[in-house]
Amino acid sequence: MSEEGYRAPQVCKLVDITYRQLDYWARTDLITPSVQAAQGSGSQRLYSFADIIQLKVVKRLLDAGMSLKKIRQAIEILAAQLETDTPLADVTLLSDGSTIYAAHNPSEVVDVFRRGQGVFGIAVGPVQDELKGQIHELFPETQQEEVVGSSTDTAEAN
Repeated sequence: MSEEGYRAPQVCKLVDITYRQLDYWARTDLITPSVQAAQGSGSQRLYSFADIIQLKVVKRLLDAGMSLKKIRQAIEILAAQLETDTPLADVTLLSDGSTIYAAHNPSEVVDVFRRGQGVFGIAVGPVQDELKGQIHELFPETQQEEVVGSSTDTAEAN
C-alpha cells in the first residue's frame, strides 16, 4: 500500500476491468492516475490507493447499470461540491438505476428510502477493506515479510 503507486496490470486485476477500460478512463480524464501520469510511449501510469477505490466504485456503478456518461457527470458534480480530487472516496453512493445519489450522513440515506425508490448503496469503507485483502493476495511476499519480521522480534525478545 505504498505511495509509490500501482501499475496498470495490477490495477486492472484489483478492479476487475480490462486494460482498454483503464486506458480509456485515464485518457478521457474520468479517473486519472494521481501518482504518475503516462508521459509518452513506454511510460507507465501509477495509481494511488485512493485512485483504485474510485475505479472500483466506477466499476460497481457500471455493473449496476449506470451509464458511463452519468457516472462522469456525477464525478464532476461531486468533485465541485466536495472540492476534492477523490469525490468517489468521500461519500456513500446510492442509485435507483437512473440517478446517482450521494449520502454524506445516515439521515440522507433515510431520506432517499422514504421517497420509496428502490436503491442500492456502495459504502466506500468496505470497498477499501476488500481492496486491502486483494492487495495482500496479489502481493503475498509483503505479508510474509511482515509476519517474519514480527516472529523474529518475538524470538529476540525471548
